[in-house]
Amino acid sequence: MATAKQEKGASKAAATQTKEGTGIHAPVQPSKELAEVVGSDAIPRSQVISKVWEYIKSKNLQNPENKREILADDNLKKVFDGRDKVTMFEMNKYISKHLKAA
Repeated sequence: MATAKQEKGASKAAATQTKEGTGIHAPVQPSKELAEVVGSDAIPRSQVISKVWEYIKSKNLQNPENKREILADDNLKKVFDGRDKVTMFEMNKYISKHLKAA
């Protein structure tokens, strides 16, 4: 059982972590290559991923035979280190290389 002091500390930590501008909500600056897909404004990483998916769906870049594969166009090839296709799981690894703290 947690003591009152432990519970107070846990609730304070939870409140700090959910504040906007920290953790996953912290703004990140996309590289020039990624900015061609998501825009050049500093936005949270979660929005970067959402915008990449919007781009993929608007350009119909998912492999129709294997929806887990992304078929890169010229803009995405710059982000995906020149690869023609990546899986949706690999995609985050490549996007991370193009983000820095804002």
